[in-house]
Amino acid sequence: MAIRDTGTEQLIKDTAKRIFFAEGKFNATTQDIADAAGVARTVINYYFRSKDVLFQQVFKEAMEDMRRNIDEVLLSTLPFKKKIARFIDVFLSELTKYPYKESFMISEINSHGFVMPEKEPSPALKQFFEDIQLAAENGEIKKMLPVNFMLNLFSLIAYPLLTRPLFKQMLEITDIKFEKLMHERKKMIMEMLFV
Repeated sequence: MAIRDTGTEQLIKDTAKRIFFAEGKFNATTQDIADAAGVARTVINYYFRSKDVLFQQVFKEAMEDMRRNIDEVLLSTLPFKKKIARFIDVFLSELTKYPYKESFMISEINSHGFVMPEKEPSPALKQFFEDIQLAAENGEIKKMLPVNFMLNLFSLIAYPLLTRPLFKQMLEITDIKFEKLMHERKKMIMEMLFV
C-alpha cells in the first residue's frame, strides 16, 4: 500500500484555505486550487476524491480552529472585561489572516446545512454564560440573558466581516482602510457592551 504524502495533502488544504478565506473565491475549481498549489488536478482527486470532499475538509478544519481559539479565550481565567477584549482580538487577528472566512462558513452552512456534533453546549460555552451572568449581577454589563449578550458580541464583530464586500464597494473602502476600521471597532464594541 502506498504511503500518502501528508505534506502535499496539507499544501492543498492550505492553498484552498487561502483561496477561499483570504481571496474570497468561493467558486474556485479544483483546477484553480491545483494551479495555485503547483500540483496536478489529479493529485487533488487522489487526496480528496472531489471538490466537495475538499470543501468539507477545509470547512471542518475551519470550524475546529475557530472553536479551539474561542474555547481557549472563554475558558481562560482573565477578568471578564479582559476576556471580551481578548475574544475580539482573536476575531480581528483571523480577519487579518482570512478576511472571507466567516462569509465562507456562513455560505457553507446555508448551502449544505450544519449539525452540531454535541447536543449539550460545550464546557467553554457554559463557562462563558456563567461569566456573563456574573458580570450582569456585578453591574459590569446591562442585565440580559447571557445568550443575548453573546449574540450582541458576535453581531458587532461578525456583521461587518460578512458584509465586507458590500461596504467596500458601496463606500469605496480599500482592504487596508477596512482593516483599520475593524481595529477601531474594538474600542466601540467594548463601550457598547460595558456600562
